[in-house]
Amino acid sequence: MVNKTEIRFGGSGGQGVVLAAQILGKAAVLEGRNALQTQAYGAEARGSMAKSEVIISDSKIGFPAVRKCDILVAMNQESLNTLIRDMKEDGMLIVDSTNVTEFPETKAQVYKIPITETAKKEFGEAFYANMIMLGAFTKLTHLVSREAMEKTIRENVSKETIENNIKAFQKGLELDH
Repeated sequence: MVNKTEIRFGGSGGQGVVLAAQILGKAAVLEGRNALQTQAYGAEARGSMAKSEVIISDSKIGFPAVRKCDILVAMNQESLNTLIRDMKEDGMLIVDSTNVTEFPETKAQVYKIPITETAKKEFGEAFYANMIMLGAFTKLTHLVSREAMEKTIRENVSKETIENNIKAFQKGLELDH
């Protein structure tokens, strides 16, 4: 049986869901797996809904889009409301409880994590919420190693923000789920 995981990240433009998905996909490739990453966002970009998808597989990826995601990460209420309909019934739902307050009925495993609140408390701004989310995601899913994620973060963020991005990722690893 092929080991394949379909992941969808949703949030508003500017929350970093595209960068987070790119980092996840590159970290999976670093570990020798196949990965495909796509993204879509509204014409306004910042502030409108953004989604990014990653497929990670041990073999060739035959279809280049997520049909029913195994894992949904919702960074805000709009993305949860819109994207939950395409989540597998027995999937995993990770939500930023700072921005998501209403939860639909689901049989999925649900993890409510105060991602943006933690970013503001630890770094004084929400800018690092996506890295905190990646830390929590890494701990919960075990899809890629901490080491691969940290290496990929270092290679894909600006030099000026590397240390804070790594600290934010590590903070996400520490959060209770």
